Amino acid sequence: MHFSIPDTQDIKGEGNSTFTAYNIHVNGVFHCAVRYSQLHDFHEKLKREYGNAVPGIFPPKKILSLTPLQVDERREKLEKYIQSVSQDTRIASGPLFNGFFLSAQQETQKQEAEDVQLDIYLLNGHKITAQISSTDQTDDVLEVVASQIELADEFVYYFALFLIKEEDGSFSIIRKMQDFESPYISLKTAGNKHRIILRKSFWDPAYDDDLLEDRVAMNLLYVQAVSDIERGWTLATKEQSARLESLKSKGSKKEYLRLARTLKYYGFVHFKPCTSDYPVKNTKVIIAAGNKELNFRVRGEDGQIKEGSFKVTRMRCWRITTTINDANSDSEDGEKTTDLELSYEYLVAREKLQWIAILSEQAILISICLQGMVDELIMKKQGGRMKRPQDRIRGKRSDFKRRDGNVVKSTDNLFPESPTDESASAAQKAKDSVKKISDKLQSVSFKQPLRAKGPSALVENDVFEDIGDDDL
Repeated sequence: MHFSIPDTQDIKGEGNSTFTAYNIHVNGVFHCAVRYSQLHDFHEKLKREYGNAVPGIFPPKKILSLTPLQVDERREKLEKYIQSVSQDTRIASGPLFNGFFLSAQQETQKQEAEDVQLDIYLLNGHKITAQISSTDQTDDVLEVVASQIELADEFVYYFALFLIKEEDGSFSIIRKMQDFESPYISLKTAGNKHRIILRKSFWDPAYDDDLLEDRVAMNLLYVQAVSDIERGWTLATKEQSARLESLKSKGSKKEYLRLARTLKYYGFVHFKPCTSDYPVKNTKVIIAAGNKELNFRVRGEDGQIKEGSFKVTRMRCWRITTTINDANSDSEDGEKTTDLELSYEYLVAREKLQWIAILSEQAILISICLQGMVDELIMKKQGGRMKRPQDRIRGKRSDFKRRDGNVVKSTDNLFPESPTDESASAAQKAKDSVKKISDKLQSVSFKQPLRAKGPSALVENDVFEDIGDDDL
């Protein structure tokens, strides 16, 4: 997850009073606006729950009112604190963390809890209308949808909910939905042309084998495979296309999937055209993520498409750099513009590392895909398995401070009593035992058209060494 606080806003309180709210963005999208006092209360709750294990330094209280410069300094410190906390697996997957950010989203969007209908789409356009509460978190909604289509519990978390944007007869993936947000609120906030879809959440095609004998799970895989081939995400020759059409007309879905798995880019996520400094500066490139790699396609001077792959196991570290350009610096309409850069240090030879940068509006999504592939690789190395509904980390109810200082009770469905089942997910244990690559994801924000370079923007990554030479 990528947390940032790019700016603040002044909000009117009771009477003529105003207060500063810090705008929290998650994975590049506005999530909520909270006061310092709310974050301080959240920090105190974390300390009571986790003690000295809470990472980061929380900025102290001030007696006097803050100057604009001091507000900005506090913003930067709060951003670093939230990034540190969000990178702790145990905290970020716990009910206290999820509850705070879900409550903050609900308050920011002024959404009361009510029974609603939420449309979830499959990739063939089929609509599933789920009966939920407007404040249900993502995993609750996913489990409702899974139950409605009769997907077995053991396969629920092979799939996930994704927010997409429809454009030019196709769509682009905005992000995978997280458990600290309400899909209903997020979709309403996103506006027109956005939908929530159900698609598989794993990267290794070998996991397909787990699903082929389950009718519902296999159908979900089939629908996605057909969609990816039709939209050109998975490539097939004329002969392969003819064979696929034949299998499709016969209703031979398993055989269709087995053939689809042999095709180029099967299971890859594709991104919009962007710019990279590899192989040379300002190279126009098309990037796809899958099969434990980033795939680059570049059109050469002779017009031919050349491609290369960067294995995630050879990335020593990466970082996200956010550049906020002042109004009237680059934008014709006087609005602020934001540039996102993903850069990673890559082992190009046994003892040679090289930084490679990608300038893309989808830089955060690319980094989340990298994180997902690495998490899955670590889980498999540790003998883990996919999460199941009974593995969800639950806890007692908690209270959260609102902007006006009043306390809001967390909803019952958010914090059911802790289960007595001791069969905790092996996957979670595996992820806890190894530092995630996301631990090393750093955001650097500026209010001038500058780029973050040099040692201050670099974060080392231990996972690269943990993966070892066998994966190189």
